Amino acid sequence: RRLSLSPSVPGSVAGPLPKRGHPLDKDSPANAQRQSRGAGSPQQEAPLEPVGDGEAWLEPCGSAQLQEIENLLANDDQELTGDFSKPHLLPTVEGKDPGLKYISPGTLAAVLSGNYSSFIGSSVVVDCRYPYEYEGGHVKGAVNLPLQRDVEEFLLERPIVPQEGGPRVIIIFHCEFSVERGPKMCKFLRERDRSCHEYPRLHYPELYVLKGGYREFFSQFPGHCEPRGYRPMEHPAFKEELRRFRGQSR
Repeated sequence: RRLSLSPSVPGSVAGPLPKRGHPLDKDSPANAQRQSRGAGSPQQEAPLEPVGDGEAWLEPCGSAQLQEIENLLANDDQELTGDFSKPHLLPTVEGKDPGLKYISPGTLAAVLSGNYSSFIGSSVVVDCRYPYEYEGGHVKGAVNLPLQRDVEEFLLERPIVPQEGGPRVIIIFHCEFSVERGPKMCKFLRERDRSCHEYPRLHYPELYVLKGGYREFFSQFPGHCEPRGYRPMEHPAFKEELRRFRGQSR
């Protein structure tokens, strides 16, 4: 099955994809410790308000905004990424699974609009919905990976390797509501990534889940979606496709 990738990749990737290849060998910090920080701490961002056709009104990333992000990264109370090398870049919100990092639709819109481009080399939005849902409307630039083998092929067989000391690679998962398929796929990638490395090294230490999924993102930011639509998983015209993909997902 051919994987679906939106043609408007620049709309969702902050900068070009880094070269794929073998991961760089970096010594993991011996004394790295997790710093607990509850999801939904005071560091989460104020939500962006959609206007007009749903595009977020986002100011250019000026010196004050850059300073705010740098202060966020310097905060010792923020939990570190999966390899314990640095704090998470994006502000998080409380979600269903306390073991995952959730971001708001407004934060994803800010990433797509380039507000974090000084810090992110590549942002990959993974749409875990079934192909007929994706074809009915998806986040611009998102790649459709509904099955575990799709994730392994796209992200692990030829991993995206950032330049040493360069901007980050972040992966953002979602499904229709980000309650089941998106979170499960996020966990699957982390488990498979762990199995490929000596702990705590990872190809992808920074993973997020879009809270509310595509349904909530589309309701707030339809201008960041293409085609500009939303097709639910249980659409009556796609009962056979739903049955088939549910069987493949087990």
